[in-house]
Amino acid sequence: MKTLGIVFSNIHDRELGELAAKRTLASVPFGGRYRLVDFPLSNMVNSGISKVGIITKYNYQSLMDHVGSGKHWDLSRKNGGLMILPPFGDESSHAVYTSRFEALKNISHFLRRSEENYVVMSDCDCVCNCDFSEIVQYHIDRHSDITVVYREKDIEAGKTRTLFDMDVDNRVKTVTISDKIAGKKASVYTNICVMNRQFLLNILENSGEYGYKSFSADVLGKGCKNWRVYGYKHTGYFASIDSVANYYKHSLELLDGDTRASLFDNNGANIYTKVRDSAPCRITDSALVTNSLIADGCVIEGTVINSILFRGVKVAKGAVVKDSIVFQEGAVESGSRINCVIADKNVHILDGRELSGHATHPYYIAKNVII
Repeated sequence: MKTLGIVFSNIHDRELGELAAKRTLASVPFGGRYRLVDFPLSNMVNSGISKVGIITKYNYQSLMDHVGSGKHWDLSRKNGGLMILPPFGDESSHAVYTSRFEALKNISHFLRRSEENYVVMSDCDCVCNCDFSEIVQYHIDRHSDITVVYREKDIEAGKTRTLFDMDVDNRVKTVTISDKIAGKKASVYTNICVMNRQFLLNILENSGEYGYKSFSADVLGKGCKNWRVYGYKHTGYFASIDSVANYYKHSLELLDGDTRASLFDNNGANIYTKVRDSAPCRITDSALVTNSLIADGCVIEGTVINSILFRGVKVAKGAVVKDSIVFQEGAVESGSRINCVIADKNVHILDGRELSGHATHPYYIAKNVII
């Protein structure tokens, strides 16, 4: 059951606004020491996938620095392993892709040269711990052309979602793409799917004849009437990082022990990341830390409540960090108070500052800013 992994690194950059302004979405920090790309990569490796291509578009220097050769995910290999797939990958690529379907067309040469029978595709902002080998087996057992992973959830207002209507055997009958449906529970596409590699290639190479331009609207929406498209229900923890507010919300969900256990150690399937050698966190006698995730290398002398601090953050005596996320090498000086704040890398908050946002609209401080 040879399977190829494809990760989309830039599909939802616009939704993350300032967080993804100077980095690809895949390299956005998450959970105190991880990047978003760690989740699909770890899921693929845990599922026995040893060849993974990451489709890039722009701002992917930090992504390349993070994943390197792939050794931290056991993907540094002579055959297969981790591959960065930049835009303009072959002579037929004349423009930067603007959709998932165009991104796949740009890597058709990579798909043709691969030998795997199946392709697992995932967005980089799918934060979950999922066994892809089970989904591939489900795909095989049903002789499916496309298997889409969905979850049952309440629809939020103003969010464009791809929704499935399925029969009793979970075969997809109709696909709806809309931002007008809200306030009810539906089967929502997670942007994870499985396809036969040759089947995917045939669609890409004949897209002009089919008139296909969109993966969701055309391949799934029109294809479900002619092909065997089945849904696979994901029941574990799942977070879609599709806005700054959702990034903040799902980050703070990790303060719950059951959520962390479900995500980071699902029956022994761990989430891996780039290993950095840092000194342990130091919490002094003057510090008060409550319900927070504190990464290594931090020095805490003040108060930290319901917050996530990445590596090397310093909180001075008399400072208060509450309901906030502080990225690597940040500093909060004495007398300062921050509440519902996302502070990017190397942010320095000087003495006596008071900064506050709201859970639905956290206050964001850009990288390297001194306040």
